[in-house]
Amino acid sequence: MEIYSDLSSAASKEFEQLLNSHQSKTPIEEGKIIEGVINKITEKYVFLYIENLKSEPVIDIQEAKSILGENLKEGSKIPVLIESLENKSGEVVVSASKAKKISGWNTLVRAYDNNEIVMGRITGTVKGGAIVEHIDTGSLMFLPGSQISDSPMKSKDISNLMNEPMKFKLIKLDRQRGNICCSRREVISSFKKEDKAKVVSQYKVGDIIKNAQVKGFSSFGAFFSTGNLDVLTHLQELSWSRIDSPDQILEIGQVVPELKVISVDMDKLQVGTSLKQMTDDPFNNIHNYELNKTYKCRVVKLADFGAFVELEKGLTALLHQSQLSWTKKNASAKKMFKLNEMIDVVIQEIDETKRRVAVSYKLTQENPYETISKLHPVGSVDEAEVVSKNEYALFVKFKDLDIELFCHLNDISYTKNNEEELAKYKKGDKIKVQVMEIQTEEQKVRVSHRATLKDPFDFFKNKEKGDTITVKVVSTNDNKSLTVRPENCEMDFQIKKSEIALNSGDQRASRWVGGEKVDVGIKELQYDKRKVTLSIKYLEEQARDVALKTYGSEASGKNLPFSNLSDKLSKAEDLKKKEEEK
Repeated sequence: MEIYSDLSSAASKEFEQLLNSHQSKTPIEEGKIIEGVINKITEKYVFLYIENLKSEPVIDIQEAKSILGENLKEGSKIPVLIESLENKSGEVVVSASKAKKISGWNTLVRAYDNNEIVMGRITGTVKGGAIVEHIDTGSLMFLPGSQISDSPMKSKDISNLMNEPMKFKLIKLDRQRGNICCSRREVISSFKKEDKAKVVSQYKVGDIIKNAQVKGFSSFGAFFSTGNLDVLTHLQELSWSRIDSPDQILEIGQVVPELKVISVDMDKLQVGTSLKQMTDDPFNNIHNYELNKTYKCRVVKLADFGAFVELEKGLTALLHQSQLSWTKKNASAKKMFKLNEMIDVVIQEIDETKRRVAVSYKLTQENPYETISKLHPVGSVDEAEVVSKNEYALFVKFKDLDIELFCHLNDISYTKNNEEELAKYKKGDKIKVQVMEIQTEEQKVRVSHRATLKDPFDFFKNKEKGDTITVKVVSTNDNKSLTVRPENCEMDFQIKKSEIALNSGDQRASRWVGGEKVDVGIKELQYDKRKVTLSIKYLEEQARDVALKTYGSEASGKNLPFSNLSDKLSKAEDLKKKEEEK
């Protein structure tokens, strides 16, 4: 500790000088790029000398060769990245390739910030574009397919551009992910822009371009080369008729005699052209066609909503789904027709303002709803087949017509439980029906199975109010009413509790168990409305009225012995029931 006892001594000053000189050197830290000197080269490794390191770092000889190439020799300098100052073995770990990659990224960042052009070569293709290697640093960049050229390419083959040194402009840089996008198109366009502006300025709307060659297609149109300029013709300007893509009428390399200039955009340096305007508008011939007449046409396009048909070259009309069939609600044009098939149609509408023509295929066929009026007029009876049903109706067909007829559950049977009757029928069953109603415009036909059956209500055809008939007790309904069926009749009727007896104490349905025969009176009868009221009480009332007329008033005999005996017995019985309940 003597060296610290006197700081003014020569030894202290010498130590201070050595310490300051050591601290002034560049500090060695992990993650920094430092230049190393090649100290030794073996068959597998290259040993480096880096000042202030306690040991010599080593890199693979192939890694060194990939960076220095022929300049790999002792004494050469090579930048390396300090990955670790001491690993588990106590060695310093460095990487020349990572140092190159980091340096290359920094170089590209500066070029992007300064809007500089860089040199690179296309080394391979990937989905959506290609990979470009930066010549100076070896860093990789992505080249989108749309940025390879400034004009549509005939194919995706770019083998002629592979590994050729070219200029690229950096158009997008993601600092977080370390990704860079470049463009060859921007470089080409920048050189052509001034020359292109001069060329575009020579065109005017209405000019005719001679012998333009088809150069490429896109989803929205076709590109034509005029020799010194590429022009675009949109899809709707290629043909008067409807087309889905340019290759339906054009081929790559094809020469068209004339194109008409329809737009000139000096800001975008684009010229728009039209091919269809070089021919007469076929819609001008629409006066040759008349409404409600039949014409032959060709199917040119099939869609979910119908089809497009061509009346003549370039003159198309819409055949909507609703005009395909009389009987099918969701008819499919794709199933009914084929492309280029010739069919008959009837022109329904011509709208010259909207340049629209609507046609119908079903109008060329006989309307089955008009045919049914001839073959099966209202009131006629014929056999039909059940084709389907739902919770409220049957749908049936006549064998000679392909239309569904509607039979409501109320038209199936005369019975009151129509749901049970409906459940009896299944698809394929044959039943007789009578045509009740035909609505041609609404395309509806109503039929009835019940109308073909004998009406059980005819039993009352010769009956009158006040008549007495004999019925059979079918069942009781919770002591509230009786269900009865008249003799020689197939219909059941209800007798209300209040109509069971004149005496309220006797108005109990439980007096019957079923199967008994009882005389009842027709209290009410409306034959036209199919309404009848049956009553046992009504007969008792009639009998009472007859007795009163014959034997006098109701008070007669009340002074006779035992005249009130039944009332007393009835009161005694009621009193006994109350005591039993207590």
